[in-house]
Amino acid sequence: MHGPLFGFLFLMWVLVIIGGAIAVTILGPISISGFGEIDPLINSIVKGIIAIGLSIVWVLILAKLKNLVFRKTFNA
Repeated sequence: MHGPLFGFLFLMWVLVIIGGAIAVTILGPISISGFGEIDPLINSIVKGIIAIGLSIVWVLILAKLKNLVFRKTFNA
């Protein structure tokens, strides 16, 4: 009974760690230039949009997994 719930929690933490790794290794080094003095602002906006997009994807993945876990748990 607790197995699927612990699996969901484990997968949730795996997604959090993967998301952090993506943010540090891929988003961190992104640098946009060519806009003059507003380069830091453009960099921040692009990184923020990508991070928000990743967060939305992670929430959708976790929502689907939650539905699968609870459907299997309560139908069994």
